[in-house]
Amino acid sequence: MAPLTPRLVVPIDVKKKPWEQEVHLHNRWHPDIPPVADVTEGELFRVEMVDWTRGQVRDDDSADDIKSLDLTTPHYLSGPPRVVDAEGVPASPGDLLAVENCNLGPLPGDEWGYTGIFERENGGGFLTDHFPGARKAIWYFEGIYAHSPQIPGVRFPGLTHPGIVGTAPSAELLSIWNQRERELVETGHESLKLCEVLHQRPLANLPTSHSCLLGKIQEGTPEWPKIANEAARTIPGRENGGNCDIKNLSRGSKVYLPVFVEGANLSTGDMHFSQGDGEVSFCGAIEMSAFLELKCEIIRGGMKEYLTLVGPTALHVNPIFEIGPVELRFSEWLVFKGISVDESGKQHFLDALVAYKRAVLNAIEDLSKFGYSKEQVYLLLSCCPCEGRISGIVDAPNAVATLAIPTAIFDQDIRPKRLGHGPKLRKLPDVLR
Repeated sequence: MAPLTPRLVVPIDVKKKPWEQEVHLHNRWHPDIPPVADVTEGELFRVEMVDWTRGQVRDDDSADDIKSLDLTTPHYLSGPPRVVDAEGVPASPGDLLAVENCNLGPLPGDEWGYTGIFERENGGGFLTDHFPGARKAIWYFEGIYAHSPQIPGVRFPGLTHPGIVGTAPSAELLSIWNQRERELVETGHESLKLCEVLHQRPLANLPTSHSCLLGKIQEGTPEWPKIANEAARTIPGRENGGNCDIKNLSRGSKVYLPVFVEGANLSTGDMHFSQGDGEVSFCGAIEMSAFLELKCEIIRGGMKEYLTLVGPTALHVNPIFEIGPVELRFSEWLVFKGISVDESGKQHFLDALVAYKRAVLNAIEDLSKFGYSKEQVYLLLSCCPCEGRISGIVDAPNAVATLAIPTAIFDQDIRPKRLGHGPKLRKLPDVLR
């Protein structure tokens, strides 16, 4: 007998706002956000999702939407379903939830996505000191391939994956998050730097009721203010999984998530058609609306059995990720190296961030010799299937990082050549402003 069609748990109408959806979405982590449905372990079910900004970015020729994007709203998540076993007993705190990504892709009729560079004053990115202005590239999908009119001469397959898969935190874990992130904000302002550049965005995104969406719990109800003012933002990855942006979690992959509340309360969102390692421009994958078909297994007592403690309590754990069988295959790569010596020539001690920044900048400088603007290359390296590596972290004083780019994604040969046989330069359109 043929398997049943996956049960649709969260439907999405891309023409409606998140709070107008048939099943309300949420953009916070909190143990009291109620489940939208029960799913049974082993059951194949389908969750649909909006893009991470819920349609703030338009398919047009202007980056004004990126420049003014409201970053208090993301990410919009679908769910959470409560996970129960065959007898109807829900997953319990201390269990491990194995989540298998069975199928995924763009929503039919909405087969496009975007990559952006945020304005310096609105968050910036990894290379804000070099690229302070907002830019945008629109990508159109042809099956597994993507191409952009803003970055012509490039076409590549996407390794589609959800940026966010996570379980709800317990009240105790939520308190731990809020306390440590508040301490960072209060003590690190104007002192902590990223590669010697002061942060333009907050050091952490603390709870705020502004633009807060809590699923079934509507604004104006008695419980809403308390939950809204303590619910965690979805920006960083944490012990519950969350926003990890691991580009290899495509079809057939599994995530082993800790369970902190009854039923696990699984949420997902932030789907990417493709992403480069590091997602360096911040709005850096090919962001899109999407569907995800998945199934879950409850491993009773699995947190203690399989997850290693990385802090002072039993809640300080991290998920385990199992990469699936679907991988992109490229035979030729161009690899750029960076060391922990910054642009001014200053030596840093085993600083992998500085080394990776240098690898990315070296790649941008080289590829801009082939007719691309540096902004175009920055956008491309954030979303194409490039591979970032920490190659050395022990040989003082230099950390070594590399960025490998598959040469087949270009319609010209980007390898170094003998004098007189260099690249044929061509005029390409400016990245959208």
